[in-house]
Amino acid sequence: MPTPASEVAALKADSFGRIALMRDASGLFVRRDLGFVPLWLRLPAWWLARREARALIAVAGLAAMPQLLRWDGRRLDRSYLDGAAMYQRPPHGDLAYFRSARRLLQQLHRRGIAHNDLAKEANWLVLADGAPAIIDFQLAVRGAPRSRWMRLLAREDLRHLLKHKRTYCPQALTPVERRVLKRRSWVREAWFVTGKPVYRFVTRRLLKWEDNEGKGPKP
Repeated sequence: MPTPASEVAALKADSFGRIALMRDASGLFVRRDLGFVPLWLRLPAWWLARREARALIAVAGLAAMPQLLRWDGRRLDRSYLDGAAMYQRPPHGDLAYFRSARRLLQQLHRRGIAHNDLAKEANWLVLADGAPAIIDFQLAVRGAPRSRWMRLLAREDLRHLLKHKRTYCPQALTPVERRVLKRRSWVREAWFVTGKPVYRFVTRRLLKWEDNEGKGPKP
């Protein structure tokens, strides 16, 4: 019989599951467990986890992105990436990081995936060797890479990356990148008028989160 997995450390717990660093005979991996989700949130939590599983299948084989190991409807296991969130290990002045991050986005978009949640620094990792990685594909959108909708979402992914570059490596922004930052799509405007107020109400009033651009709830 295979050796059962044991928990190494709890990484995060919220209303949509508990995330833990696990170890089995093959090594370290990360598990999202929906067994801790309140009954009234089980359906949306399952929907988000399934969405992530499908996105991870689409990016299979790409470096610096989690690889799907298992998804059984309750537990989602993905490969472990040795790194820290961008806000924990800020890439100050590291132009190589942002060049690599842009190439990573291009690879993601060629697979027909828009991440859709890259404004959060918690979804960008700085790996042990200083390279970038992307995690948390719960809100990822799949589609034909050259469709108008996917090109629009890909541009929004890029805008979010450039915002982080503006924060940590502003001197390296090119004139073209500055123009991209100034160009706000109708998707962004619609989100701030309609989706953002609902998101804030649900996360801050009902779920008691303090999102802070992905840095997580305060202790």
